[in-house]
Amino acid sequence: MGITLGPNQYGKAEVRLVTVNRSGPVHHLKDLTVSTSLRGDLERTHLTGDNSDVLATDTQKNTVYAFAKESPVGEIEDFALRLGRHFVRGPVTGARILIEEHGWDRIPVDGKAHDHAFSRSGSEKRTTAVTVQGADSWVVSGLDDLVLLKSTGSEFHGFPRDKYTTLGETSDRILATAVTARWRYQGSEIDWAKSHTEIRRVMLETFATKHSLSLQQTLYAMGEAVLRARPEVAEVRLSLPNKHHFLVDLSPFGLTNENEVFYAADRPYGLIEGTVIRDDAEDPGLAWHTLPAF
Repeated sequence: MGITLGPNQYGKAEVRLVTVNRSGPVHHLKDLTVSTSLRGDLERTHLTGDNSDVLATDTQKNTVYAFAKESPVGEIEDFALRLGRHFVRGPVTGARILIEEHGWDRIPVDGKAHDHAFSRSGSEKRTTAVTVQGADSWVVSGLDDLVLLKSTGSEFHGFPRDKYTTLGETSDRILATAVTARWRYQGSEIDWAKSHTEIRRVMLETFATKHSLSLQQTLYAMGEAVLRARPEVAEVRLSLPNKHHFLVDLSPFGLTNENEVFYAADRPYGLIEGTVIRDDAEDPGLAWHTLPAF
């Protein structure tokens, strides 16, 4: 029986990085979680314990901090590309850099944003996953935990029923979700900040205005709208948990409930996931594997 080493990678996970740009009286904050993974000709360390080809994960961590000092972090996509291209040399033939950006808002004081005091802007995070393989690179960006709710404009009916079905049909319900989105870019010469802002805007507007007959329909409409509006995007993956809001039965108290009082259940929940792809997109190649699983 033959035994061989399969695909492998190693790196430093979840390096916490905060930078403060103090170039003027108004400070600018960057709060990132950076993970690095390297792959390549690494058989010797696995098979014999020879570490001569292994760039220590501690070195990878230190490189993240040093790069943040040597030049401004800037957009997370650019920072990830710089790191990935630095690591790919010698026995390391590929690098994958994952970055989450945590948002902060300036605290308003007397109606004006404070120069150096901030409050956390909620659970939403901006993300990127950059893969560098030799001279090539691929960028998959996105966002996590964008919580959305619409109090009407959503229905769910016409589904099959059997002896285990108890869910009632509805023509007017609360629709709520926490969006996880990933989109694969075509190319790397892109205005990342503008693109992210516009993609987010398109998804929000579509969620708000699309009359929904199912969360699946809403998912496709959001992905389709992004692809129609942003030619730099090849495909969009969305994971949409259905954050159920159940109508409370108030009849024991002699009260009616006309879609006004709900119980918000945190689990179990429906989980709707899917990908919307541009027909004429370039061959994803390795980029397909840079899309994180749902």
